[in-house]
Amino acid sequence: MNDFTAGWWQAALHRPSPNCDAWPAGAQLDMLIIHAISLPPQEFGGPFIDALFRNQLRVADHPALCGLAGLRVSAHFFIERGGRVVQFVPLTARAWHAGVSTFGGRPACNDRALGIELEGADTCPFTSAQYDALVTLSESLRARYPRITLSRIVGHSDVALGRKTDPGPCFDWVMFRARLCGAR
Repeated sequence: MNDFTAGWWQAALHRPSPNCDAWPAGAQLDMLIIHAISLPPQEFGGPFIDALFRNQLRVADHPALCGLAGLRVSAHFFIERGGRVVQFVPLTARAWHAGVSTFGGRPACNDRALGIELEGADTCPFTSAQYDALVTLSESLRARYPRITLSRIVGHSDVALGRKTDPGPCFDWVMFRARLCGAR
């Protein structure tokens, strides 16, 4: 089944971000990096994440946004608390999500990884709807990119040790990986 058209997942809402560029020559996608984000911190459902990823964030709209002025970031996908998947960057482009990162002794994870952001915070459990959407999306991506094995689906904290903590201790890796194994 072809779930993708020109790099866009057909099941997602498409909100193109300018914060992407070409994959490096010869790039072989072999990782999924799971992130968590909330703007303002620990607040959900507002317009700020979409605005951040699309360079439309007005930092004057909330005091917690001041440190984000000029920040240029994105992810391939964002999963809202209710389970809706939004795609910001097509699979044909590199998203800017992992920053300074290393995995398996190789730096620059953005050069080979797809980024999935979950609306959440380190101190807050994720929703069943988010896990359902994440499993469905991850399986679609793994079918398209067979180099993405279970051991290569990692958290932002795994590739940016000491710098990032997401998706945090409330993310249920055991349940998520068990559901992925059961899906095949």
